[in-house]
Amino acid sequence: MARTSGILSDAGIEKLHADKSIIADIAFDDDQVQPASLDLRLGKKAYRVRASFLPGKGQSVEKKLERFKLHELDLTEGAILETGCVYLVPLIESLALPSDIEASANPKSSTGRLDIFTRVIVDETQSFDQIPAGYKGTLYLEVSPMTFPIVVRTGSRLSQIRFRKGRSVLNDTELLALHNTETLVARSEPVIRSGGIGMSIDLKGDENGLVGYRGKRHTGLVDVDKKAQHAVVDFWEPIYNHGTQDIVLDPDEFYILVSNEAVHVPPLYAAEMVPYDTLVGEFRVHYAGFFDPGFGHAHAGGAGSRAVLEVRSHDVPFILEHDQIVGSLVYEHMLEKPAQLYGTDLGSNYQAQGLKLSKHFKS
Repeated sequence: MARTSGILSDAGIEKLHADKSIIADIAFDDDQVQPASLDLRLGKKAYRVRASFLPGKGQSVEKKLERFKLHELDLTEGAILETGCVYLVPLIESLALPSDIEASANPKSSTGRLDIFTRVIVDETQSFDQIPAGYKGTLYLEVSPMTFPIVVRTGSRLSQIRFRKGRSVLNDTELLALHNTETLVARSEPVIRSGGIGMSIDLKGDENGLVGYRGKRHTGLVDVDKKAQHAVVDFWEPIYNHGTQDIVLDPDEFYILVSNEAVHVPPLYAAEMVPYDTLVGEFRVHYAGFFDPGFGHAHAGGAGSRAVLEVRSHDVPFILEHDQIVGSLVYEHMLEKPAQLYGTDLGSNYQAQGLKLSKHFKS
């Protein structure tokens, strides 16, 4: 029996596009549609704004932009976005959603691993990254590079959007049942609460004791559209286990760490990491939270895939210890199985990963 609620698959996204519920003046890139999401592309202009904002009920983003913009950047030939600044970019894609389809957005994995803070906003919204059912209008992306200055251009893809029909989130009972049959997180005793399954941190490290990286300040530029362009040492300080299996997170420093457990997203499900949970500490563990169907799935070449964590502590130094629970994954039903799974079907960058920086850095 076909499901009547769930996350739309690649075929569902293509149908939304064919029905003009997703509108784009430029044809989709060949790899723009993912198993359970659509990459969003930057438009022709970016606006430097005084501060982040939400339009609020009855207000358009364009009207607020007139008040808060400082200057305009042309992205058609590429432009530099500086650290510590906030930019707003109208996207190539806009929406005319049916009344029963809503959407949510998240940074792409590569975006999060560069410490680029992005959030989608729409007219009349009172929350980030949430697009209500039936929304008709422009999509805007707030972009704020936090550690590295970046080069972007028209068509750069920093964010992704997921479309949803009805209620699709698994409750604790459903999550435990799925874990018992599919092993969602490779942990002997799963920690399940509030609709999420817990993940812990690996601070033992690899065979050389490498446990993660800390972003350097005052680096060169990162071009978000170019792969394997930069030496790791120019942008990252490696962090090693020196026998204590713990780490002190300094406030407002950016770390790339990795989960202790392998993670699995079966083909009929999608997952999202909860980015900030004050019950486990005052730190953020993930910017790019979407995990597509097939991530970590053995038949898609993903056996042993672990979750890379983009970690930033807030306000106070915080000590993490090996195997400490640092975040949780929420799982949702797919409306249908995707035509292609994350991994070998798509040549995905982060399938079967351990600790791994973004694709922009040389191996």
